[in-house]
Amino acid sequence: MATTIRDVARAASVSIGTVSRALKNQPGLSEATRERVVEAARELGYDAAQLRTRIRRVTFLLHRQHNNFAVSPFFSHVLHGFEEACRERRLVPSVLTAGPTHDLAQQMRLHAPDAVAVAGFIEPELLAHLRSMNRPVVLIDLRAPGFRSVNVDNTRGAALAMQHLFALGRKRIAFIGGSLAHYSISQRAMGYRLAYFEAGLLFNPTLEVTTQPAIDADLAAADAMERLIAQARAQSAPLPDAVFAYNDAAALAAMRVCLAHGLRVPEDIAFVGFDDIPAAAQSTPPLTTVTVDKEALGRRGVELLLETAQNQDNANTTDTLVPVRLIPRASSAITRTQTPV
Repeated sequence: MATTIRDVARAASVSIGTVSRALKNQPGLSEATRERVVEAARELGYDAAQLRTRIRRVTFLLHRQHNNFAVSPFFSHVLHGFEEACRERRLVPSVLTAGPTHDLAQQMRLHAPDAVAVAGFIEPELLAHLRSMNRPVVLIDLRAPGFRSVNVDNTRGAALAMQHLFALGRKRIAFIGGSLAHYSISQRAMGYRLAYFEAGLLFNPTLEVTTQPAIDADLAAADAMERLIAQARAQSAPLPDAVFAYNDAAALAAMRVCLAHGLRVPEDIAFVGFDDIPAAAQSTPPLTTVTVDKEALGRRGVELLLETAQNQDNANTTDTLVPVRLIPRASSAITRTQTPV
């Protein structure tokens, strides 16, 4: 006969409700009691997945490095879509920001979520803790084994950006990227390199630069552009004739550096970003970018959480991709006859 929650309660000398709270990692218990229940369940071979909770409270978990919406508004749009989907389904959302120095277990007990959506980059140790919580977890703009996820079609977006620049006759295209620990950035970098191969062109690795960590993102992107310019002048080599940046904020910072150096945009150097944040269309010149329905990422995250809760056997399926399209603007020599791809 299969072990029941009543068996675990009897072995741990607690109530059935206490077992439920302990195995769902909910608040209201001492650590000693929680550990005693978990150990009893392990010894009896009790499958905590049997405690399938109807999802009512969901937490949107964002890394501390992403929570400055004024500087990086991408996740504010994702959060908006997430909240709208929760309202439509009568779910109660909360937002939690965390980093490697924070006690995520304690914060999760305070929020007491039935399910968690992780948005953007998060350290492996925090992801491992979420895996141990025995509740639905979905990744948004992130991918990891054993988790369901929803992502931008990053490689397709990079291909669209590069094909656009190649069609305009640009061949020395630089890529300004960030940390490859970020799933989306690594995919965009891979798409950048692959585009050269598919176009039958030689890839110059010196044109790919990575922003320096631990400094402001705008300053890091500006520094990357300065390094590209200094490198070309030191080698008496031609400057890049285009820049594809991993996001719009980086592209705009790099473009400002070029304008300050007296370079003409797009005549001397063209620019393409990624994400289509509001500042992209308002810049001078307006920035060509790869656009994505950011709200759809948040909405799809909620849908995946509900699907995972209803069918936990299907929790390890591959990720869902949100499509992208290119928005040509004046930063890449748009003509009147061009229309968005």
